[in-house]
Amino acid sequence: MSPTGYLAPTRNTERISSVDIIRGVSLCGILLMNIVGFGLPNAYLDPTVAGGSTGPNLGVWWTTSMFFEGTMRGMFSLLFGAGIILFTSRATENINGVSVTDAYFRRILWLFLFGIIHCYLLLWHGEILYSYALVGMFAFTFRHWNPRRLLIGVVVLLTCATAMSVKDYFQEKTAFEQATVVQMKKEEGKTVTKKEEKAIADWQGILDSKKPSAEAIKEEIEAYHQDYFSILMHKGPLNQYMETTFIYRIAFFDVFAMMLLGMAMLKNGVLKASKSNRYYLIVGLIGYTVGLSVNYWETSYQIEKQFTIEAQNLTNITYNLGRVFVTLGHVAVIMLFIKSGMLMILQRALAAVGQMAFTNYIMQTLICNTIFLGFGFSLFGRLERHELYYIVFAVWVFQLIVSPIWLHYFRFGPLEWLWRSLTYWQRQPFRRTNAQPNIQIAGSGVV
Repeated sequence: MSPTGYLAPTRNTERISSVDIIRGVSLCGILLMNIVGFGLPNAYLDPTVAGGSTGPNLGVWWTTSMFFEGTMRGMFSLLFGAGIILFTSRATENINGVSVTDAYFRRILWLFLFGIIHCYLLLWHGEILYSYALVGMFAFTFRHWNPRRLLIGVVVLLTCATAMSVKDYFQEKTAFEQATVVQMKKEEGKTVTKKEEKAIADWQGILDSKKPSAEAIKEEIEAYHQDYFSILMHKGPLNQYMETTFIYRIAFFDVFAMMLLGMAMLKNGVLKASKSNRYYLIVGLIGYTVGLSVNYWETSYQIEKQFTIEAQNLTNITYNLGRVFVTLGHVAVIMLFIKSGMLMILQRALAAVGQMAFTNYIMQTLICNTIFLGFGFSLFGRLERHELYYIVFAVWVFQLIVSPIWLHYFRFGPLEWLWRSLTYWQRQPFRRTNAQPNIQIAGSGVV
């Protein structure tokens, strides 16, 4: 509580630096995956669609799928869940009777609006803010659960997500088999029924969605090379799908489970870097052993089967098992890095990127859309998959340099400042009266 009795943003001296560093790492890592959505059509999971699937392009797909797919988003979601605990762990009410709960939901509703703007107006269909706002309303209810109950909730949610993947696998496998049988009948000159014709049409719809033709890819690329308003209209249906069906069918379980896991990991001290080196080493070994073994099977199987739809659906069944354990491995390694005291300049830079995660996340969208879309340099669909990562590394360097400099003179990133001011319905102080370093790293993870 602030000296006047009003709720106020967390002071810099109250921040948990380990959380900021993990957030900075995950924010950088998210661009490793998002860049494919920014720069290539329909190729996020399937390199055979666009961007190249041999040589360095296949190597990049394999590397990102093994180590980063779902894990950077997973860490970001972990921290959002932990943030719910941190935000609501202060005094229940201020002297005017405005509760932390009211402030939290005001904060979430603004995030909800930011997500809509980010998706529909800033043209990023893969944005996560809208999902966090929706799921955050549900996760808030579970903030008082102990770590054991939270972990049970994680298992239940991920089991539901896996069950849906199993259903998808058998549903599309059956669709393929039925369409194949009907196609054989047609080739033999036999009469087929309307129901059988529909089986072929249903499978063709799945193919068009997951394995679009070269002509469809060309049309998609051309659409992204138009002016802003043309792209806005073209992406409308996709944006609507991502902010409705995709969230309730896929993202809800994904994000909710990781938020609960983040709450549990904050409560038992894992995210505060307060565990022993031995503890983090064991977690890292277990996480990488299980997770990378699963991911290796998934990537090898898809390459062996040449990225067929059936192969993709089958490997989706083990997706959460692999990504959750690799995420735990990443967290453990980052904590060991923090506790080691090594590369303090990098740690401070990552912490600064993490403190400005909202601003940096939107900045990544603005930079990438300027590079790839028609109102900018129109590079969408023109680079190979591996070439996209030159852009990623350039953005990383820029944000790692600029974020600490910005926070030397300002208390918050510009969007963080706006969000806080709207949350507390009061203009927050922005500039520092006496410029001084804002990033402090402590071995215990608490500053």
